[in-house]
Amino acid sequence: MGRNLHISYDLNNPGQNYEKVIATIKTLGGWAKIHKSYWYVDSSLTAAQARDRVWAVMDATDSLYVVDATNNEAAWQNVSQEAAGFIRDKWHK
Repeated sequence: MGRNLHISYDLNNPGQNYEKVIATIKTLGGWAKIHKSYWYVDSSLTAAQARDRVWAVMDATDSLYVVDATNNEAAWQNVSQEAAGFIRDKWHK
């Protein structure tokens, strides 16, 4: 497939549908569950494409962070402004 994606998420409200998020992550490519909400996926998708697919089944209060370790790219949704700014300032290209 070609891209080493690392996917981390928080479902922030009680009663969230983890099954939908997990099922979507599993469609992205070969996968390994590292922690409860942290996955490795061997995928042909970019970090942004993977983010968009997973975010589509998440709620607006959730957060999502995807890193493409192969191409040194990251994409996220609903991460705090402080964290997003820090990542943008410090990301090594």
